[in-house]
Amino acid sequence: MEIKHDKAKREFVLPIDASNSAKVVYTLNSSSEMRLVHSEVPYALQGQGIGKELVLKTFQKLTDEGYKATAVCSYIKAVANRDSKWRNIIKY
Repeated sequence: MEIKHDKAKREFVLPIDASNSAKVVYTLNSSSEMRLVHSEVPYALQGQGIGKELVLKTFQKLTDEGYKATAVCSYIKAVANRDSKWRNIIKY
């Protein structure tokens, strides 16, 4: 599954199947800093590791695109806190 950055909607979307997707919603503080405010996995698909995959792919995508971010969502903060790789990119 490849994550897509929908800049118009200010979200990162991870397609799961034909009718389901997970997403991270953000706001912009500046042209290069995001506030990751919400992560969402369809209820029926929770508990399968999709949320963690969503957040990690979001971190990688925003890094590839030259952004830094602040994690506002508690789940996103928890994922960022578990891996020192993201400490210079994701504030929490």
